[in-house]
Formats: sequence, C-alpha cells, structure tokens
Amino acid sequence: MANFRFNGIGIRAIAACVPAEISHNEDALKNLVPAEEIEKTITAIGIREKRIAPHNVCASDLCLAAAEKLFADNPEISRETIDVLLFMSQTGDFKIPATAPILQQRLGLPKNCAAMDLSLGCSGYVYALSAAFAYANLPTVRRVLLLDGETFSKIVNPRDRVNAPLYGDAGTATLIEKSETFGATCFVLKTDGSGEASVKIPAGACRLPASAETLAEKTDSEGNIRSGCEVFMNGMDVFNFAIRSVPAVMKETAEFAGFLPNEADGIIFHQANKMMTDFLAARMRIPSEKILYSLHKYGNTSSASIPLTISECGKNLAVRERIFICGFGAGLSWGAATLSLSATKISEPVTFEE
Repeated sequence: MANFRFNGIGIRAIAACVPAEISHNEDALKNLVPAEEIEKTITAIGIREKRIAPHNVCASDLCLAAAEKLFADNPEISRETIDVLLFMSQTGDFKIPATAPILQQRLGLPKNCAAMDLSLGCSGYVYALSAAFAYANLPTVRRVLLLDGETFSKIVNPRDRVNAPLYGDAGTATLIEKSETFGATCFVLKTDGSGEASVKIPAGACRLPASAETLAEKTDSEGNIRSGCEVFMNGMDVFNFAIRSVPAVMKETAEFAGFLPNEADGIIFHQANKMMTDFLAARMRIPSEKILYSLHKYGNTSSASIPLTISECGKNLAVRERIFICGFGAGLSWGAATLSLSATKISEPVTFEE
C-alpha cells in the first residue's frame, strides 16, 4: 500500500517562474470555436490566459530561474548543502542525457549531489514530493531540491480544440529538509495503467518512433488537429476518472492524516480546469473559499500547477498548518497529501528573462 507518513521533514521554501509571453484564450479560441461559444468556454474551463515559453526556452530553464529565486530569497541556504536534486517533467531537454545532471551543473550544486529525472503527468508533483521526503528521511540526507516544470506549449497543437485552451508553461522549485519544527506529512498514491490511452502522446518514443507519418498532422472526427507526436486527451474519460477517484483518495488521505478536507486551511487541486475542480469541491462539500486557484492566470501547467498555485496564492492564507494537495492525470495516476506550510518561505512567481 502506497501510504506514507513522515515526521520531522517539511518544505522549507517554494518558488516559481513563468514565461513573459501571455496568451489570451479569447484570442486563441477565435479559430477553434464559434464566436458565441468563446466566453462560455472560458468561463467553463476558468482559464483566461496562459504563459507560453519562447521556442528556445525549456522547462529546465524555467526551473533554473525558480531555483535561483529560491536561493536569493533564502540566502542562509548554501548550495553545498543540497544532497539530492530531483527534476520532475515530461518535457525534458533531451532523451539522453537526463536533465537533472545538467541542472546540477547550471545551479552550481556540489558533485556529491545525487541528481535524477522523474517523469509523470499531472499527479507528478505529489509523487515527486513523496520521493523527496523519502530521500530526506534517510540519515545521510538533509536537503532535497525538487524542480518541477513543464512546457506543454511545445507538445500541444495550437489547432487542437481540446488541449490548446488549457495548457501553459511554468517552472517551480521546492526545498525539502529535515527539521524538528515540522510535524507529520501524509501521502496516498494510486495508479491504474488500464487508462493509459486517456492522455497520451502515442508516437515519438521507442514503442512508435517519430516518422514522416507520425509527424503528419491529422484531423479527428471532432475537428481537432494534431500529429502523433503531440498530446491527445479524451476529456470525458479524464473527467469521469477524476470524479470517481479524487474524492476517494482525498477521503483516504484525510483518514490517514486525522482531519477532514473541509477542516483544512487550504486545498490545492491540480489546476485541470475550473469546471472539474468546482465539481469535485461540491461533491466533497468543501467550502469554495478553501480552494486555491491560479489557472485563470497561468492555465493548466501539468505537474507544476500545484507548486505554482502555492507560489501564487500561498501568502494569502492566514493559516497554513493544514494543507491538502491532490494531483491526478495521465497514467492513469493520482495521489493526495496533507502537509504544513506554516514554516515555508513562499516566494511569489517571477517572470523569466532571457
């Protein structure tokens, strides 16, 4: 059973970085849906604008800038004290080598720092955070730097009516460390690989390598245009999966942690779309004022959406002792956690500068 509890480990600091370019959905949707449907679509998904990375800027660049902001805002944290570096992303720099070693060098972290890539969908931050806590729980590890970023604009076709209105780009940095000031943090993680076709890039890797055929754009039965090397999502499958799985994992996590979701100081769902998260909150009878949102401003940034929302909204929480986070998406994969941010230095998002 993938239920984990950690004591004396917590999040010391969080920072985020977003690209400067703003894409307004009002403009992006003009060629995708009828004019009379644009405002209705924006209201339903809750995304008015997104940030789009330049063609030469990767998720690693955004994460690097977020990490530099974290170190600048916490000058007492020496880079020499980082024992493990984790990079969570589905949009890494290369197939080979992994991106984490590149970031270790670019950040000036010590050579005795372990560096490793992780790859997962929109549940990725919850999973990666649990891995960071597990590393920090080892006797020889004190600090873990978790970098989580995505540039989905590079793998989404702008003429895909399902995905184009949703995804934005962002990079984040989370510092995890041992300290007696931290209480209990609980994780519950789940997987169902039978749903692997619900969100998928079918071509471009080893199972189906990129070719002239897989790179060719095609129009599906609903008028969406994409190639086999770009993201496909069955929106109804994902919606049904979320409403079936998220309340259950939140309930299980609450029982594990010892307090109910509606007793939390704040709840941060993966920023999929507002219609979905509002439905989940209503189904679990969670007061709307407890739900933190950033998707109206940044869109769906996949696994980076939870730490980005903390960076954007966390300072507005008067109390940050009992926080719920929940991620869900491709895999199918989902998970939830309860944690405290009361001792966390939360930096506001910075804009990437080339």
